[in-house]
Amino acid sequence: MATDWLGSIVSINCGESLGVYQGRVSAVDQVSQTISLTRPFHNGVKCLVPEVTFRAGDITELKILEIPGDNQHLGDLHQVELGPSGVGYQVGINQNGMGKLIKKPSSSSSAPQNIPKRTDVRSQEAAISPQQQPCSKSYVDRHVESLSQSKSFRRRHNSSDTDFDFEGNLALFDKAAVFEEIDTYERRGGARSRGTPNERPARYRHDENVLESEPIVYRRIMVPHSGSKEFCTDSGLVVPSVSYELHKKLLAVAEKHGLTLERRLEMTGVCASQMALTLLGGPNRLNPKNVHQRPTVALLCGPHVKGAQGISCGRHLANHDVQVILFLPNFVKMLESITNELSLFSKTQGQQVSSLKDLPTSPVDLVINCLDCPENAFLRDQPWYKAAVAWANQNRAPVLSIDPSVHEVEQGIDAKWSLALGLPLPLGDQAGRVYLCDIGIPQQVFQEVGINYHSPFGCKFVVPLHSA
Repeated sequence: MATDWLGSIVSINCGESLGVYQGRVSAVDQVSQTISLTRPFHNGVKCLVPEVTFRAGDITELKILEIPGDNQHLGDLHQVELGPSGVGYQVGINQNGMGKLIKKPSSSSSAPQNIPKRTDVRSQEAAISPQQQPCSKSYVDRHVESLSQSKSFRRRHNSSDTDFDFEGNLALFDKAAVFEEIDTYERRGGARSRGTPNERPARYRHDENVLESEPIVYRRIMVPHSGSKEFCTDSGLVVPSVSYELHKKLLAVAEKHGLTLERRLEMTGVCASQMALTLLGGPNRLNPKNVHQRPTVALLCGPHVKGAQGISCGRHLANHDVQVILFLPNFVKMLESITNELSLFSKTQGQQVSSLKDLPTSPVDLVINCLDCPENAFLRDQPWYKAAVAWANQNRAPVLSIDPSVHEVEQGIDAKWSLALGLPLPLGDQAGRVYLCDIGIPQQVFQEVGINYHSPFGCKFVVPLHSA
């Protein structure tokens, strides 16, 4: 009879989600197929409630630790082992269909465990229990269902030839519905909500601030006479363009305060060379294992300050093991800045040519254009200038333009990238993708020419710009 279970001390394993419970059997309901334990322990810790109730679907293993009395009346039994062979107790079914406990001869604890047989999933009516709150009697009672065909109380024959259908039982588990029910129960009880599967906590990138801060001001650069075009950085900061006259005045004031032409040429050469090295492949291309794949750069320079900027860039590229071919036409008298830069460039492994016939006929890796200057517009009519433009267009190599000018007529060489200095000019589509480099102009110099300036560079010296 079911009353024969009362008073027995049992250990109930409810799987990884609920854990192991021990206690004394206080009630067994054959109709609802439930079993109750009084003064329970959960994973070795005494529970706060005096009694817990389990349904058969929650139980994966039941061990009989102690039975009150030694004499047990046995009928015709179909025996099924409920635990490891070392437990020493079995459950039997008599002729009236009532459960009985029989004592089993003890055997070695290392004997193999018999595995129940896999059954048809469609014939199972018991659902696998969700992850419930341990030791909560009211919560467990609400999930008591039919136990008629559960794996713990199911009666089987030939248990040694059977195993358990894990996939079938897992398919019966409605995870979304269970979590929703748990969340509703906890909210009603005043407990902290765990959230449903659809509610996910906010995740932040490594460069995002998780603390609340002041609203971001995206327009932090104000110019007295805004140009015809505006740009923005990857962070959304607005960078307005300036006219050529304002840009020229800015450089003159900076030079008056100590940012000399030599310093500006060096800073421009460093930033331009860093950008060019990135375009050439960076560490994937420029490393000791790829000596046989040295990139080739053709540098086209005119006899002006912008040409000196290109020569400075070529010197830094040559110092980084890039094969540089510098084209500069012969002139009777050169600017002092160009003479100084050529003197330094001649100490590198770079090659200087004055004739376009000495430039490579095969495509190079990169062409750097420093031919144009607004103050020397007459150079565009020179034969060497037109020949250099024709060579660049025929070489089919990508073009990087350093400090490009804004012309009413087309320049002749379409750039894929353009590098602006300090603040950009209102460059058109022919300039390609525009980048901005920091040449070290102090903030007070900007204020002196009427520009309210806040650096948009962050931790970099070269940032990409996008059309606003």
